[in-house]
Amino acid sequence: MGAGHKHRLHYHGHSPVHRTPAHVKLLALVAFMLVVVATPAGWWTFHGVQAVLLLGVVAASRVPPLYLAKRMVVEVPFVVFALLVPFVATGPRTDVLGLSLSEPGLVAAGALLAKGTLGVLASLTLAATTEAPDLLRGLQRLRMPDLLVQIMGFMIRYLDVVTGELGRMTTAMRARGCEPRSPRHWPVLARAMGSLFIRSYERGERVHLAMLSRGYDGSLPS
Repeated sequence: MGAGHKHRLHYHGHSPVHRTPAHVKLLALVAFMLVVVATPAGWWTFHGVQAVLLLGVVAASRVPPLYLAKRMVVEVPFVVFALLVPFVATGPRTDVLGLSLSEPGLVAAGALLAKGTLGVLASLTLAATTEAPDLLRGLQRLRMPDLLVQIMGFMIRYLDVVTGELGRMTTAMRARGCEPRSPRHWPVLARAMGSLFIRSYERGERVHLAMLSRGYDGSLPS
C-alpha cells in the first residue's frame, strides 16, 4: 500500500492467527457472522459457545485484550440503542431495579448486545491480525470484482491524506477564533465538510488522470 499507509487497527505479531492466509480468515469471519446472526434471540448457550470460540482465537492471536477493548468503543451507539429497547418495546412487563421493562424487549436487547459485541470483536480481531494489503489480496483470491478491490485499496491509501486535510482545516478554523464544539458552529462544520468533499473529489480526478497518463487500463499491477 506504500510507505506510511499501514492501517491503525493492525497489531504486529507472529502468532498462528497472524500467519493464517487472509482469504481463509475472511471466509472464517463471514461464516462465523452468519452463524451469529442466524442464532435466535434467547439462545444464550449458543452465544456463550460462540464467545468462547472467539475468545480462544483472540488468545491464540496474542493481541492484548486492552488493545481490542479500546477500539470497541465503536459499538457504543448500538449499546445505547439496546438499552433503550426494553423501555419502548411492547409486551408483558417486568420490574428490574424499580423500572418497568418489556420482557420481549429485554430478550431483544440482550440478543442485540450479544450479536453486536461478537461481530465487532471478530472484525477487530481480523483487522488486528491482517494487514491491509493482505486483506486486499485475500479479496482478490476470493474473486471479488477487481474494481471494488481497487476502490478499497485507494480508500485505505488516501484515508490518512483526507484525515490530514481535515486536521489542517480544523487548525485553520481555530486560528481564526472558531472552536467547532457547540451547535452554533454546525453550519461552519457543514461548509467545511462540503469543502473537504470537493477537495477529495478533485484529488481523485487528478489521481485518475495521472493513472491514465501512465497506461492504466482498468487493472493495477500486483
